[in-house]
Amino acid sequence: MNHRSILIGILFFTLLPIALAQEVVLYKEVDTTQLFIEVIYPEEMDPSQEYPAMVFFFGGGWVSGDRSHFEHQADYFAKRGLVCFLVDYRTRSKHQTSPFESLKDAKSAIRYIRKNAVEFHVSPSKIIASGGSAGGHLAAATALSSDFNERTDPLDISPIPNALVLFNPVIDNGPGGYGYERIGETYSSFSPLHNIRAGAPPTLLMLGTQDRLVPVITAEYYKLVMEKVGSICELKLYENQPHGFFNYPNFEYYQKTLLAADEFLQTLGYLDDQPKVKIE
Repeated sequence: MNHRSILIGILFFTLLPIALAQEVVLYKEVDTTQLFIEVIYPEEMDPSQEYPAMVFFFGGGWVSGDRSHFEHQADYFAKRGLVCFLVDYRTRSKHQTSPFESLKDAKSAIRYIRKNAVEFHVSPSKIIASGGSAGGHLAAATALSSDFNERTDPLDISPIPNALVLFNPVIDNGPGGYGYERIGETYSSFSPLHNIRAGAPPTLLMLGTQDRLVPVITAEYYKLVMEKVGSICELKLYENQPHGFFNYPNFEYYQKTLLAADEFLQTLGYLDDQPKVKIE
């Protein structure tokens, strides 16, 4: 971890030893581009303990968006006892980059968190990747795509998360799937659906039945293939809900998807049923 990150962390743990603490750390530099991770820590955190980590990737078609997308979910799960990370990554509108650079950054972020697990007080074997839409793609692809690694990354550190919580994720980038016009034939190594293999992390996939970007049949097939390789894939469908139904302004379904994710993480042993947290 760089000196700036260490200093920020010390300040927060010194000044706010039992309150909800946040920090922003620089995790990657590419030429003149700096990419940051915002970290939200649990309340009454015991620095001698390791906590599961939950890493959020924003949506926006790899074109737009910013790390604040999942700030409400991160706040909730920090209160539930996870160390949460909101990740910057390169997008076309800000950096004139392709989806491939977005995936490289997502992998860099997970490697960075795992490498610095001690400083973040997280367990390197309990990293949950999460995201919505294109951010859901990035979360899944860190687990399933073996290509698209930044050459400056410590490649001996795995970018593969230990569990996935996906909000209407873009899982099919093949012909007829989302983004094929930008991905092209590289879909065979970029598309999560086309790279499911034995050992794929346990996954929760949440989808509205009226999603025009991610067909229900695609999600059902994803679940089928996951189960064929022996991996857990829980699919929750939400009737008459469109793409992006889980976002905070749609509070009813924001709440429902939070509770579904909470219950899923309990089944994996990443959360206990306490403390109860009011969703607001």
